[in-house]
Amino acid sequence: MKKIGVIGSGIVGQVLANGFIKHGYKVMIGTNDAAKHETLKTKVSGAAIGNFEQTAKYGELIVLAVKGHAALEVLKKAGKPNLNGKTVIDATNPIDEKTAPDNGVLHFFTNLNSSLMEQLQQAIPEANFVKSFSCVGNALMVNPYFGTTKPTMFICGNHDAAKAEVVNILDQFGWDVEDMGKAEAARAIEPLCILWCIPGFIKNQWMHAFKLLKK
Repeated sequence: MKKIGVIGSGIVGQVLANGFIKHGYKVMIGTNDAAKHETLKTKVSGAAIGNFEQTAKYGELIVLAVKGHAALEVLKKAGKPNLNGKTVIDATNPIDEKTAPDNGVLHFFTNLNSSLMEQLQQAIPEANFVKSFSCVGNALMVNPYFGTTKPTMFICGNHDAAKAEVVNILDQFGWDVEDMGKAEAARAIEPLCILWCIPGFIKNQWMHAFKLLKK
């Protein structure tokens, strides 16, 4: 199993880091706030703790779990050479945190013709970005339980081998996977975050996931 570097120490990073540890991976979780190191030792037991650069060097596969507006700057601090040739699971969403939701509908700082993941891929073309974990809340990211039904995780990215790595992880994490193609598909996947959040904001219902039905 590859070593996992989780860049981002918020709740999403913590949940995913713990999920990888649960499934037998070695993990380092990264933050550039040294004051968080002791807390992370209790929140993510069994993980090594480092800064962004150390985490990017450590991980043979990288998880990007930071706020969307900070994503590019965080990757620059992690060091572009440390990401070369690596699969980067992009769990970010371009949420505009300066603007309140309209009747439960979030605002994005991107538009439908340019996703955040595309911007990250263009900025760091040597990394292999795969959009994943962006269309569900953190409580359901690892082994969600809906009886006999597995929910669907939508992914996309330009590198087929990187996507295959992510599919294997998502299978371990209890998901059906729908590969939506190249990076441009993130223009459709990222807004699923908006849709997913509406029941939470207007009804306080947060324990749901999407399912793609086929026949």
